[in-house]
Amino acid sequence: MSTAVSRILDRLKEDGGLQGKDIANIVAVSPATVSRWSNGKASPDLHTQTIIAELRYVVDRLGDFYTPDETRLWLHAKHPMLNNERAIDLINGGRTEDVLAVIEGLDTGAYS
Repeated sequence: MSTAVSRILDRLKEDGGLQGKDIANIVAVSPATVSRWSNGKASPDLHTQTIIAELRYVVDRLGDFYTPDETRLWLHAKHPMLNNERAIDLINGGRTEDVLAVIEGLDTGAYS
């Protein structure tokens, strides 16, 4: 059964090049849990749904600049503009706005 969460997870995999284990690491659950969400057999709690939604927005924005494989690497890499932190850790920690600020810099050409 397709749910809103399962559709978002599919988009993260297609557009962001993310694997189930990547998503599991980002939201701090097991890959099996992500699989259950993808299959519509379970649903994440509201906090986790928020992280997934924010991740989707970040992936959508990065899609304007990168291929899915590049997006996956960008999310996992440490960035000087993020104080040498990884975007996935910031998103999990509720600091998505910091990540989006760097993406906005890409959009305006500030970091080219």
